[in-house]
Amino acid sequence: MNTPNDLKYTKDHEWIKIEGEVATIGITDFAQGELGDIVYVEIETVGDTIDNGEVFGTVEAVKTVSDLFMPVSGEVIAFNEALESEPELVNSDPYGEGWMIKVKMSDTTEVDKLLEASSYQELIGA
Repeated sequence: MNTPNDLKYTKDHEWIKIEGEVATIGITDFAQGELGDIVYVEIETVGDTIDNGEVFGTVEAVKTVSDLFMPVSGEVIAFNEALESEPELVNSDPYGEGWMIKVKMSDTTEVDKLLEASSYQELIGA
């Protein structure tokens, strides 16, 4: 189970990488493993400002559809368009090529409430 130490995590299994005011967001290795083979990622919120905890899209696997929750408030400024033709990137490289959105954060202090890698590992029993 891969849980990079340089990322922050949510209890809903999203990860977040901070670069200034921009956050890159995806789902964790644990989450993609639980979902199974991902067949579709739906993000229709580019250009929208979404609050922390609200749904920003869905991920569809062979056996289920799961909501994606915003770890921080902000404007969705980019969607990983490679996922339109290759949603399986979320399975093969969840922390790299399988990223989902980029967000311009409206309140960078929200990052302080997210989980460190060690706390996330405890949450998932790793």
